[in-house]
Amino acid sequence: MNVHAYLQRQFEYDFWANREEVRALSTLDHPPAPALKLLAHIVAAQWLWLDRLQQNPQRVAVWPEPALSDYDVQLLQLKQAWGSYLAGISAEDLTKACSYKNSKGEAWESKVVDILAHLILHSAHHRGQIALELRRNGLTPTPVDYIHAVRQGLLQ
Repeated sequence: MNVHAYLQRQFEYDFWANREEVRALSTLDHPPAPALKLLAHIVAAQWLWLDRLQQNPQRVAVWPEPALSDYDVQLLQLKQAWGSYLAGISAEDLTKACSYKNSKGEAWESKVVDILAHLILHSAHHRGQIALELRRNGLTPTPVDYIHAVRQGLLQ
């Protein structure tokens, strides 16, 4: 498997797992507020890093107000946007540096491949926090582990 195929598979998994979180939280009468906030942050970070990589102005706040009704549409838009981005970069592009400012206004430079890896790991980290919030509220989190998705044939 080449690096492009690997990254596309990772983003496919991330998209699936984030949509599973939306689906699961949408079924609850009163989803825990911290879980909604974390999900909003996951979606915002997807847009934020895409904007940084494309050198576009930041379109969303890092920690926006939760709007569960918008997440499904945003995730579909993100799937398309990230799919286009990944299809358009070369192996050489992955080693290039991307300059950006973080949410504190500090200037940084990171390799594209490191940013892409960070984004997948960032989402997984916060999905773990969502699971914890659900458990704290006596609820059972939805299974969103990578290997679960593979075993179930949910990834191509």
